Amino acid sequence: MRVIGITGGVGAGKSALLSYIAEKYRCRILMADEIAHKVKEPGQACYEELVRLLSPEILNEDGTIHKGKMAAQIFESKDLLKKVNQLIHPAVKKMILDEIEAARAEGKTDFLFVEAALLIEDGYLDIVDEMWYIYAREEIRRGRLRESRNYSDEKIDAIMNSQLGEEDFRKYCSVVIDNSESLPAAFHQIDRKLGEYL
Repeated sequence: MRVIGITGGVGAGKSALLSYIAEKYRCRILMADEIAHKVKEPGQACYEELVRLLSPEILNEDGTIHKGKMAAQIFESKDLLKKVNQLIHPAVKKMILDEIEAARAEGKTDFLFVEAALLIEDGYLDIVDEMWYIYAREEIRRGRLRESRNYSDEKIDAIMNSQLGEEDFRKYCSVVIDNSESLPAAFHQIDRKLGEYL
């Protein structure tokens, strides 16, 4: 089983390409964002420590963490944000490592994909066998974000400026999938690459 990290800037189309991969290949796909939500659930790795750190005021009536209340506290304090990230990032990484181990033991998948915006920054290079950069030209990404998410130019600028530049992505990723044109063109690149491993 080959473990492949999927990364790239906002609006590059990672989700659309992963949907295609999920349908066509014997694989598992782990989305870091989804796992980050999971580790905050009651009984999970970060729940009690987050409640202790941010106070029970962040809880809903059913005991789950209220995303809005948690976000409001964090964005008022850089120090709190740092502490929350120090809890969540290692827990997410541990859950991903456990999932990789379980999938290896099960032996039913050819590929396991890990998708996260911060794969490189959060030290996933030593977890995956290879890193893929989903690339799309900046004007294409901007157009997609305006169209599909109704983002303002200011919001797009802010997100893009907070992410790695193209040079860094290319430096750390051994495979580049160009998703600037049609989806079938990107699918063809994926099939060619994954076909080498099957």
